[in-house]
Parts: sequence; structure tokens; C-alpha cells
Amino acid sequence: MSKGSFPRFPRSPRAGRSGRPAGFRTPVVVAVAALVPAGVAGWLLWDAEADGGRKAPVAAASSASPGASPASRAPSRQPSPEGKEPSAPRSSAPEGARSPSPAAADDGPLPDGPLKGKVVVVDPGHNIRNSEHTAEIDRSVDIGTGRKECDTTGTSTDSGYAEASFSLDVAHRLRTILRAQGAKVVLTHDGERPYGPCVDERAAIGNQAHADAAVSVHADGSAVGNRGFHVILPASVKGGRADTAPIVGPSKELGVRIAGHFVRVTHSAASNYIGGGTGLDTRGDLGGLNLSTVPKVFIECGNMRDPQDAALLTDGAWREKAAQGIADGITDFLDG
Repeated sequence: MSKGSFPRFPRSPRAGRSGRPAGFRTPVVVAVAALVPAGVAGWLLWDAEADGGRKAPVAAASSASPGASPASRAPSRQPSPEGKEPSAPRSSAPEGARSPSPAAADDGPLPDGPLKGKVVVVDPGHNIRNSEHTAEIDRSVDIGTGRKECDTTGTSTDSGYAEASFSLDVAHRLRTILRAQGAKVVLTHDGERPYGPCVDERAAIGNQAHADAAVSVHADGSAVGNRGFHVILPASVKGGRADTAPIVGPSKELGVRIAGHFVRVTHSAASNYIGGGTGLDTRGDLGGLNLSTVPKVFIECGNMRDPQDAALLTDGAWREKAAQGIADGITDFLDG
């Protein structure tokens, strides 16, 4: 995998990985805007000294609405990736061959590579058959801090390309890229289920796999004119079965690295309606994050309801770039 002109982030050593002297720390600030064509994407900044050596966003601006105040950005947003508007009628989905259970979905020899020995859980948002099982997906499940629907149908483009089809396609591409680097990749589902899995089960699959990183792939369903991607980070929450304190820090690092590489590879802008131009949003109402015990983030790759974003999301070549950007961020997080 080529990193192009994107510099490696110096970081504090992890046991047995960096070979640097104990306590080595290098402050670095990276401006993503300098790595992509002018005006293409919003920019993100990271400071290696922030958050105990993790890369934290310290400033941001979005080219989608230069000079706009937060109040001038359209705040329309879906309630959550677990609770979006219904999709259009079922569209063609990459159903293909049925796979075994998620825990065994990536069995087989893996090549040597930078991610050898690592486990990555990829969670394709929603399920193309959810609309056929409304009673099952409408039942509520415990998300630690309350209860929420088992799952939802997700959104779709105006032409009927379903979020569930998009997320599974990107998940397949992501699996291929990560496997080539030696990672064991577990999908929470592979289109073989009649519906779901429920959001609590999606979290449990990552936990049971002892994943080194987990990413849930989505696309948003917001108002026309709302454009760009954003990565959702877990808030610090504790209640019932939920206790995200151990994963908040590493999840933030994972999310920041995915956001940076997603900009570099896709040239997409950070969201102009969520996250204040940082491409990052922190939430405590998502069961898939609340119940996770491993570093996990969601990524909303774009807005399916905006024609310009929809043109990207429905393009196979762009979806390959999206998968590559996500994979590069995961690799940067794990290969340190």
C-alpha cells in the first residue's frame, strides 16, 4: 500500500513495537489541507503532545462553507446510524455466496504483513433485508444507558441505492485490503442473515473477537446541501453494561487517523454540518459504541441525500478509495 506523500506520524513508543528509547515523544502538527489539492477538503490538525501523546484535533476549518458560523450550518442530521429514515425499496445488494458465522468469516492462511497478528472487526451498517423484518428490528435492546431499536433499515440515495448495500460493499473492499496486510478480519455480518444483527450483538462480536480495532461503516441521510464525511467517536459513558472509559482514548486516536487518511485518499471534505469542520463527532447514544470494550468508531462516508455526495457513494471507484482511506487509518493506528 502506498502512503504517497502522506508523512508517518511520529508517536510515543508502544511496547515491543517502536524500538525508540523509553519516554521518547515528538510533537508534530500535520495539516491535511497541505496534502490534498487546495479547496478540496476541510483541514484537520493534530498535536502529538495532546491527549497524552495521541493525535488530537486542535483546530479545523471546512471549505464547504467558508466563514460560516455554526448557526449558519444546516443542523439537520439523522437521529443516529442506528435510527435513520427508512430506505427506498430494496435495491441490488452484493448478496453473493453466504458466509459462515462472523467469528469464522476470515479463517484461512494470511500473508505476512504489517498487520500480522492483528484482528480487525468491520461492521457493515444495517442489513439490506431489514425492511422485510420490521417487527424484529423494531424491538428494543439494552445499550447500557437505555434502550434502542435492535437495528434500522438505514437510508438510501434518491435513486434507491441503499446504505446497507453501500456499507457491505465498502466492508468487502476493506476486508480485502486489510487481509493483504496480514490482518484477520471479522465481519459482523456478510449479507447472510435475514436481518440485523442487533446493535448490541454488533458490539459483542468485536468484544468476543478481542479486536485490536473495530470500524462500523455507514453513510448518512441528511438534508440536501449537507456534505462530507464524519467519524463518530465514543463518549465517556457508564451505565448498565456500558463503560467506555477504557476505550475513549484509543478510539479517538483510531478515529483521527481514519479521518486524516480518508481526506488524503478520497479528497472528500470533512462534514459541513456535523463536527464543526473537524470530521469528528463524539456521541454517547449509540449501542455499537457504548457496549464496545475494544477501540471502535463509526464512519459516515457521506450524505446519501445530497446529489453530489450520492454521485460519489454510488461510484465503485470512489468506494474503493473510501475503503483504502479507512484501511490506511486502521493500519496507521495499529502499525505503530
